[in-house]
Amino acid sequence: MDRRDILKLAAALAGLPVLQGCERVLQWGVPLTLRKPGMKAGHRLRAGIEPPEPRNERRCKVAVVGSGAAGLFAAWRLVKEGWTDVVVLNGPEPDGNAAGGAFGECRYPTGAHYLPLPSRESVHVRELLAEMGVIEADPYGLRPRFDERVVVHAPDERLWVAGHWQDGLLPRWGMPPAELAEQNRFLAQMAQLRNARGADGRKAFCIPLALSSRDPQWTGLDQISFSDWLDANGYRAPGLRWYLDYCCRDDYGVNLSHASAWAGLHYFCSRGGLAANADEGAVLTWPDGLNPVMRHMRARIGAERQQPGIAWRVQGKGSQVRVDYLDARGDSQRLLADRVILAVPLFVAMHLYDQLQASGIEHSHLPARAPWLVSNFLIDRFPAEPAEMPLAWDNVVYGSKSLGYVVSTHQQIRVAKPARSVFTAYHAFAEDSAYQARQRLERADADSLFETAAADLLEVYGWRFRQGLLQVEMTARGHAMASPTPGFLSNRSLQVLREADGPVLFAHSDLSGLSLFEEAAWWGEQAARKILA
Repeated sequence: MDRRDILKLAAALAGLPVLQGCERVLQWGVPLTLRKPGMKAGHRLRAGIEPPEPRNERRCKVAVVGSGAAGLFAAWRLVKEGWTDVVVLNGPEPDGNAAGGAFGECRYPTGAHYLPLPSRESVHVRELLAEMGVIEADPYGLRPRFDERVVVHAPDERLWVAGHWQDGLLPRWGMPPAELAEQNRFLAQMAQLRNARGADGRKAFCIPLALSSRDPQWTGLDQISFSDWLDANGYRAPGLRWYLDYCCRDDYGVNLSHASAWAGLHYFCSRGGLAANADEGAVLTWPDGLNPVMRHMRARIGAERQQPGIAWRVQGKGSQVRVDYLDARGDSQRLLADRVILAVPLFVAMHLYDQLQASGIEHSHLPARAPWLVSNFLIDRFPAEPAEMPLAWDNVVYGSKSLGYVVSTHQQIRVAKPARSVFTAYHAFAEDSAYQARQRLERADADSLFETAAADLLEVYGWRFRQGLLQVEMTARGHAMASPTPGFLSNRSLQVLREADGPVLFAHSDLSGLSLFEEAAWWGEQAARKILA
């Protein structure tokens, strides 16, 4: 019996499926899977390898290339407004960064795992959540009422500091008075900046980003790093600096010295959503992250309008646009559309649509992108926790290079803990250059990434975590998210793509430079509105 047979037997004994199309090994005697969604397709596209000419052609009014948040939101809007001749080309990973998976009945995220309470300016997101029933009353008011099953339950966050758990993620346990005073000063300044407005009357920091003030007093902050801004404002306390670095790695995939100061402040000052039945700063979450939102949009779009396939060429042809793609069998097919929405990362759009380079847009003009590792650990035994600080939804280790882990079953209200759960651990490779990290991920196997994936869990639980472990799935994303580095706000090429209003439109969070669901949905909305006009 070879290693592959042992793996299949171990999975069968545990009552688990053996996943196809992925690398599988054994670690601690349990199946370990490594997925690299989109990597082979992306490298084939980058190499310029062209399949044979398409065998068949299908005509439609609108083709949406890509089925992440932007693509599905655009299609959802078009269908909602009565446009039925729409085709969504799913791409190499349906749902993109909002994808999810399941170990049997235990769902988990393979990308984004929460949505902040939407700001009043995020009308498009509130409309969608109201349609889902997540917002139960007053969807456009100051304090909507949300479905309490979706609002994150307490305890929501805790931090492991020097062998102890503390409530919240800002490190306060054991910190000296000077550190605590500096933390309080920072929080007070952020509270003030949330209400700041520019000379144009707009909020200095807003979600969606496009509605933020263009006043140079505020946009000028984009010319320096967040680290430099903190230095200039006297924020040097190590606990505070670690926390702010954690926030940048968590949302942007880069550390303080590589994040724009404007983006660093935007993280704290733009999230103004409130609720009638939740605390300020609460978030919305599901066992499998944001995937239920994607499933809802897919249901409203209709399965008949969704096409498995990976685009490899987009070309104008007179008044129409060709979208050539490989179907699920690997055969080359063609969509011929009046309008096309390219809802893919912009570096992918550069390879698909040659008119971008012809118009003077180059790869160097596009947002930097950060790699990530999302790892899911199926357990049938919860590790022991201190009675005074029970397991939280989000659990983070102070000083760690990783981003902690969330608990998929946290929202389940039960007298006893469920029989099984999934702990989802996140890691952004901010300690290396993005290029170096991508090279590492391309060469990496499941064994070599496991130590990174399990780092925080082993720091907290040690060998005890192995006792209940049944299966592990890791998802490596080489180009997971846009990183708002200094100067991203003044990127002229992004402005050109935002304003495009021809046969080919663009919709992706890359247009904002922030990898947020609200931003992706905003650009999906804008593309759809141009077609509806």
